[in-house]
Amino acid sequence: MKKIVLLGSTGFIGRNTLKVIKNFINKFKVVSLAAKSNIDLLEIQANEFKPKIIAVYDEEKAKELKKRLNIKVVSGLEGLREAALVEADFIMAAMSGNVGIIPIIDAIKKGKTVGLANKEILVSAGELVTSLSKKFKATIIPVDSEHNAIFQCINGENIKDVKKIILTSSGGPFWRFTKKEMDKITPAMALKHPTYSMGKKISVDSSTLMNKGLEVIEAFFLFNVENIEVTLHPQSIIHSFVEFKDHSIKAEMGYPDMTLPIQYALNYPKREKGLVRSFDFRKNVYLEFYPVDLNKFKALSLAYEALKIKKSMLCYLNSANEVLVDRFLKKEISWLDISYKLEKLLSFHQVEDVIDLEAILEIDKKARKEAEKI
Repeated sequence: MKKIVLLGSTGFIGRNTLKVIKNFINKFKVVSLAAKSNIDLLEIQANEFKPKIIAVYDEEKAKELKKRLNIKVVSGLEGLREAALVEADFIMAAMSGNVGIIPIIDAIKKGKTVGLANKEILVSAGELVTSLSKKFKATIIPVDSEHNAIFQCINGENIKDVKKIILTSSGGPFWRFTKKEMDKITPAMALKHPTYSMGKKISVDSSTLMNKGLEVIEAFFLFNVENIEVTLHPQSIIHSFVEFKDHSIKAEMGYPDMTLPIQYALNYPKREKGLVRSFDFRKNVYLEFYPVDLNKFKALSLAYEALKIKKSMLCYLNSANEVLVDRFLKKEISWLDISYKLEKLLSFHQVEDVIDLEAILEIDKKARKEAEKI
């Protein structure tokens, strides 16, 4: 039986991971759960899956959960680190934001197999993570639907034969909006993703296409391919393409359901009968593709520019954006201000080398402080 650590169990990816595990209850055993603060859902998950340890990042919430459960409960960053290093065969990194970086780096240094659903880890610390995974022979399996699709497309291929990666995007809720209409976007509007029901931060990122920008950066570090394009695909049926040097193209497709890439990652290198229904071409005769208007979706353009520079610019971009999204959700700034203010912050950032975790965390701290003030 494969032992599973799940960091971020109460989020969108975490809940779907447990859904998959429940479907393979005789194949997987949850040994560790971790979340930021949603102890009500954690309590339900703990009673159902009975892990050895639970980590709650919020220390006050952890104290409350301890009173409810007869399971070891740890807290704070050290608690997350302890939960990540429980003896296991697979670690699902699904905790959003930079809080997940340290425990995952700990796991990589132990040579663990990591299912990577937290794109911020590679965006903020891509060079460090990839070098450490090689050094300690850790295995990273992408779980994001787009990157998992690419992973499947290049499986058995020579990466040197890849000419181009094409990431698909639903376009979010505003891809048909005019600039004038974008000026009136509210948090409630931004949280209504056309394909998935997700957390607040990732929903807003999807609406600005920053989520796709972060995926471009993640794809670069995962596959070491520089030519990465984004195309709008409202139906979200094709999850990504890979074009090879002979101009043949592979695509991974199916109904948009995160249980599919999660199941693929958990069972890799095998395939098992899944939860997703079979795709019916007769009922899906229209597949549309459109170019992205980078003038309207400045966030994606900023991500491309940051990737050209790399070094500290990537971590700074990610952390500053996280704060600006939070400020938008609090109605302190407008939707358009997220990209406008981010562009201004990036223009003033003095690029530095980020050779270790301490340097990354320092850049993260600096970016957050400056994004709060602008």
